[in-house]
Amino acid sequence: MRVLALQSGTSADGIDAALVTVEPSPDGLELEIERWGTEPWLPDERDLVRRAVHGDRLDPAAWCALETMVGQAFARAAVRFADGADTVDVVCAHGQTVFHGVEAGVVWGTLQVGEPAWIARATGLPVVFNLRVADVAAGGMGAPLITAFDERWLAASAESAGAPVASLNLGGIANVQVVHPDGRAAGFDTGPANALLDAWISRATDGAEAFDRDGAHARAGRVDGELLGSLRAHPYFALPAPKTTGRETFTIRTVDDALDGRDLPLADICATLLELTATTVADALADAAPARVVVSGGGARNPVLMARLTEHLGLPVEPSDAWGIPADAREAVMFALLAYLSATRVPLVLPGTPAGHAAVAGQWDLSAAPLPTVPAASPQPHRLRVRTREERS
Repeated sequence: MRVLALQSGTSADGIDAALVTVEPSPDGLELEIERWGTEPWLPDERDLVRRAVHGDRLDPAAWCALETMVGQAFARAAVRFADGADTVDVVCAHGQTVFHGVEAGVVWGTLQVGEPAWIARATGLPVVFNLRVADVAAGGMGAPLITAFDERWLAASAESAGAPVASLNLGGIANVQVVHPDGRAAGFDTGPANALLDAWISRATDGAEAFDRDGAHARAGRVDGELLGSLRAHPYFALPAPKTTGRETFTIRTVDDALDGRDLPLADICATLLELTATTVADALADAAPARVVVSGGGARNPVLMARLTEHLGLPVEPSDAWGIPADAREAVMFALLAYLSATRVPLVLPGTPAGHAAVAGQWDLSAAPLPTVPAASPQPHRLRVRTREERS
């Protein structure tokens, strides 16, 4: 099945797209990435998305505009990335997460926006969307979705190493997944990755800079121990795993409150926020003692953050590019697998999903085309191999 997968993460910096083929094999599933890239938000789109993600008050007209506009933007991205490709079977549109409701460690709801009818109309294809809600309704957390991918992708490596293999995704929020040699997988959100750093830089530069490119600000600053201590005292870090969070928990006010009126140079604040990410990730992985750590997401392109992670973890951290999946495309690639699992009715088991309550993820918009005939899921859908185009030919 050839899937065009689309998503915009917690950083809300563009629509990531990946054209991916997923097929059953005697040993599990095989996945091939045919192309990938990012469709930028138009300025008005980005402004409204950022307002929603940052928790601004929106009236009903603005919410309707957001739902419509994100759907149309995803449709535009789908048409562009499908152009010239061989037959595409389905589109997977995760949309834009604007809220993930957590109270006392329990997820009570989650909201992704982006009306799929626009995508179906523009592409003439079936569209799967709303991939988190079924797990939440079953009593799970609806996150991290990447655990369902990594337990399949990293199983063989963990078994071969005879030790856990961990993955780390550094988007707006950081999440870790640990796959054990016996196939057990655990995953949870560790806290902010780039969310606080991006928000602070954007405010400090009046929007001229959206993020700390190459870690330049953090490299020029020094870690402020008092600020770091205040940030690390946030109650989320003390919660037991599995757990999940989002931008609604870690906002720019989190930094303002931790500063408590102190005035620090921009570079020092950036260095401290980067150190917060590195230390909380290291804390989260301390008990797992992984043999290897595979990193993806925008933070994988920040050399200062990667260096601090290497130091705190005491072992090399490797961008997922070295494992066959571009670090910037891994979440979009993950959604292609989830579309396949949805189409073949394989229930999704995530951290926190109650035993016996796993649900098939996703809802389908079949207004433009029916779901195509899909090969049955492998008898062993819990192994995944990423193959290259050269292997296919």
